[in-house]
Amino acid sequence: MAVPKRRMSRSNTRSRRAHWKTAGPTLVVCPNRACGEMKLPHTACKNCGQYDGKQVLAV
Repeated sequence: MAVPKRRMSRSNTRSRRAHWKTAGPTLVVCPNRACGEMKLPHTACKNCGQYDGKQVLAV
């Protein structure tokens, strides 16, 4: 097994982990003109209940 010979310094550890960032959720505008709320892509809108121009949720 590969085992490190020396302990990695604090600065090297932190610079390696510098790219471990979380990204916020991707949001799109609801295509319903009357609504216009921000929603997750490929999901029904929670405000108006439409998906792909069709009413799918009773709101």
